[in-house]
Amino acid sequence: MKTSLLTAISLVSLTLGAVAADPDPKGWDEILADAKGETVYWNAWGGSENINAYIEWAGEELKQRYGVELVHVKLDDTANAVAKVVAEKAAGKNQGGSVDLIWINGENFASMKEQGLLFSPGWAEDLPNWRYVDIENKPTIRTDFTIPVEGLESPWGMAKLVFFYDQARTDAAALPTDARSLLEWAKANPGRFSYPQPPDFIGSSFLKQILSELVEDRSVLIQPVDDATFNSTVAPLFAYLDELHPLMWRSGRAYPQNYPAMKQMLADGEMDIIFAFNPSEASSAIANGELPDTVRSFTFPAGTLSNTHFVAIPYNAASKAGALVTADFLISPEAQARKQAPEVWGDPTVLAMDKLGPADRARFAALDLGVATLLPDELGPAIDEPHPTWLERLEGEWKRRYGIGN
Repeated sequence: MKTSLLTAISLVSLTLGAVAADPDPKGWDEILADAKGETVYWNAWGGSENINAYIEWAGEELKQRYGVELVHVKLDDTANAVAKVVAEKAAGKNQGGSVDLIWINGENFASMKEQGLLFSPGWAEDLPNWRYVDIENKPTIRTDFTIPVEGLESPWGMAKLVFFYDQARTDAAALPTDARSLLEWAKANPGRFSYPQPPDFIGSSFLKQILSELVEDRSVLIQPVDDATFNSTVAPLFAYLDELHPLMWRSGRAYPQNYPAMKQMLADGEMDIIFAFNPSEASSAIANGELPDTVRSFTFPAGTLSNTHFVAIPYNAASKAGALVTADFLISPEAQARKQAPEVWGDPTVLAMDKLGPADRARFAALDLGVATLLPDELGPAIDEPHPTWLERLEGEWKRRYGIGN
């Protein structure tokens, strides 16, 4: 009887262990079988109609091909999804979490990694479609805002800061070529430039771009913030902003809400220079009728901020297999090529063309990237994102100095 009881206990333990075990992407057939019928709650920014439409398309494909139901949980701030996982961990909910996948990078990734909130290391590089990823020429795929990725998140798009203007109104010969000449341009064209109020992602990126250009030693930015030297390091940035703000739209007393608001202001003739974190954004907006076809792109010859955006799986996700299948589909040549089409999104691919087969290379070659998209050799050098600790400090200091705009 004791033997039977021990056997029963062992069987129960084995069964529980099997239920609790994390899926292994190296056994992809088993992943596909487990994923069928799962619902994946993907927490992702929901502020762009064309991006939302792309995610909807991905969901339709995942359901048809793999039996995975994708639910887009639309966020205005990725930190809200991180907070859900933090709260669930604090409550002891280590399985069956409400977040299966997060569109993430930067400080949110750093926070989740530090707190042990992510699915097991290495999974991203075990995905079947990882073999196409351009790790050789895109270093930010393995380093997210200076933080080693270690396969804890899977890349699905590239980003680089690019500026836009309407050549029907603005003289291309007079366009700024760096932060200092942007200030001179603003003096000559008062009220025709602005940026979203931090902590909006695009607005905060503008702060990092200017700081990266003006800082005496850029290498300090790849290290965590040093309280002892913070004020002296950022002094050139805030001296610059003190001079720029009175020259901006509404004299810096109010700010565009976000990038879509800036885009509308360019279309309406309220501003002459705007910027985004997507080299194809202007062509995409032209293709979708949001900007006139006279809009063109430019960048700073000495470089602009560049990074990769990712998807990550929380440690307690309820549908890990489905999340793995979703992440793998997002880096498939088909999904990447569709995403790069300007009329769909225009988001640059993370894949290497020389790793693709002839049919997939042809798929990318057939894309018309649009009249406003700069060629890769016209984008200029990439400036590394600062360490994640800089963002919170910069945003806090900005708010302390300038308060809340209208």
